Amino acid sequence: MLDAVYLLPLRRQHVDPDDAADLAAYLARVATVLPVVVADGSPPAVRAAHAAAWGEHVTVVPVPQPLPATNGKVVGVLAALAATTAERVVVADDDVRYDGGALQRVVALLDDAEVVVPQNVYSSLPWHARWDTARSLLNRAFGGDYPGTLAVRRSALGSDGYDAGVLFENLELIRTVRAQGGRVRRALDLYVTRRPPTVRKFAEQRVRQAYDSFAQPVRLVVELALVPLTLGALVGTRGRGRALVLGTFGCVATAVAEVGRRRAHGTAHFAPTAALWAPVWLAERAVCSWAAVMWRARGGVPYAGTRLRTAAHPVRELRRRAGGTRPVAAHRPEAA
Repeated sequence: MLDAVYLLPLRRQHVDPDDAADLAAYLARVATVLPVVVADGSPPAVRAAHAAAWGEHVTVVPVPQPLPATNGKVVGVLAALAATTAERVVVADDDVRYDGGALQRVVALLDDAEVVVPQNVYSSLPWHARWDTARSLLNRAFGGDYPGTLAVRRSALGSDGYDAGVLFENLELIRTVRAQGGRVRRALDLYVTRRPPTVRKFAEQRVRQAYDSFAQPVRLVVELALVPLTLGALVGTRGRGRALVLGTFGCVATAVAEVGRRRAHGTAHFAPTAALWAPVWLAERAVCSWAAVMWRARGGVPYAGTRLRTAAHPVRELRRRAGGTRPVAAHRPEAA
């Protein structure tokens, strides 16, 4: 058994027997490699049903209803961290599916980093998963994706953990570690499967994901500029001219996504046609970015009956809160 813990934040309003059974089987496999802690913010009856389905190999930590304008996932992670002592923690969404080898490697990589960010790849490819895969490829082309899982050394977060009042919680965690002087390892060659969302959830995430770019101002400016630049190029052109503009846009987007597909042996994990969805995703993001601006003007992203205005805090602000940087890596506990 590795000296680490697998942490799953979860919240359900109702019990889905098939979902509970599937998750129980997965957590039983994880428990042969790491202790499993589920931070369950479901209603008491639902939480009890979950605990019964998962059995004694899963520790369930009750999570209270989050306060207004706080991210429930972060609240769950912090509650589970308070109930555990392991230094190395693998945080994963409920749709993530590690195998034993990937778990062992992500924990081992924490020997030389305070945060390890692997790469998610969908386990099946309905149309909306292909659409969203284009986002991952474009992110990979420019440095790295933001998956539904990461591994972190708890000491690198400091005594207060990370801020729950943000939408882009993984970026907030990563930046909190950086503000503390910790190192981040983007393991683009560590592929961890993830189950695709339902079409309904996929649709709900479009503007929310675009809102995340408020934490990355340069990226936001580029995404907002796509609509006026494209429309400006199309004005005054007809027929072949418009086809040339749109064709150039599509070819550039596809080429950049293909760069991401080829990084870190990605061709073995992403379909040969995956990059072809990049123009569609980029057009969607260009439109949704303007919708995100409207949400910002109204006070932020609608979230659990409230609104979250902040996507994630800049490193400089987190560093100021922490009173400056400190060399986390030089003082962390030795790996077991």
